[in-house]
Amino acid sequence: MAGLTARRTRLNSHIRELTRQVRLQPEQFIQPLFVVAGLAERERVPGLHNVWRETADSLRDQVRADLDAGISKFLLFPVPAEKASDEFQHDFAATQITALKHEFGAAIWLAVDVCLCAATTHGHCGVLDTAGAQIDNAASVAALARAARTFALAGADCVAPSDMMDGRVAAIRAALREADRDAVAVLSYSAKIHSGFYGPFRVAADSAPADTVKLRDRASYQIDPARPDDALLSSQRDASEGADMLMVKPGMPYLDVLARLSNAIPKPWAVYQTSGECAALELLSEAGLAERERVFVESWTAFARAGASMIISYNAREAAAWLRR
Repeated sequence: MAGLTARRTRLNSHIRELTRQVRLQPEQFIQPLFVVAGLAERERVPGLHNVWRETADSLRDQVRADLDAGISKFLLFPVPAEKASDEFQHDFAATQITALKHEFGAAIWLAVDVCLCAATTHGHCGVLDTAGAQIDNAASVAALARAARTFALAGADCVAPSDMMDGRVAAIRAALREADRDAVAVLSYSAKIHSGFYGPFRVAADSAPADTVKLRDRASYQIDPARPDDALLSSQRDASEGADMLMVKPGMPYLDVLARLSNAIPKPWAVYQTSGECAALELLSEAGLAERERVFVESWTAFARAGASMIISYNAREAAAWLRR
């Protein structure tokens, strides 16, 4: 039949399955986890489905449930009870890392976010200068390297700097070597955009920038949405400094950036489907305007199509069940 040529490979589910170029697998997914010091019981994160601010006890229960659901890779965000402007303490985080690895061992792969936003009194990702107007890059990098070293010694399989400070990957890699933890991987948020899609996360991590300092937002250290070349330069820098894996965050608004960077830099690429992105899809579903499972899987397919080999999503714990169907 004239005009049918292109449709022959679309006519039924069997041939569509055979001819797909992009295939998602549960092992590509990483589930974010929040653990909060001093919590009496776990709390829901607003806007997200089945995502919690965990206690130390509920964290282990959740990881056990995620393993049963087919997810074995995690990105941990520890939220300390005490905040500071410098001289940060990471005992709570280290205790949680050690406990998880002691209980689950090689059954899980545990990456730990390396940032200061949840630990600072002002909510910024680094140490501020005395005027509170700018980031002190050198002091911030030193603090981040100390945190990464602590997490690695506690048993983390991977450290994931998300702060966007200049030179932090080199400093972290040096700190890991000095601690005899050079085998610990570095997953760099190399292209983290100054985005409006982070809302629920900032509630979960108690990390929104405060209005009590002159530096009111993160525009001076995160990448401007209108400067994709900056994302490329930052990623090339982090790759050269020893990052094993690189990341674009957010995902859907920056598919063009992910496609460009993954083609330009031959490293494994992660994409972070942010809390705002997930919340938006949840709202569409709740309003009856989209099929929940379908829009999430479609968004994940777009990430893989653009070059991501790993996907960080708050709905990762549902991926195995959805992909089986």
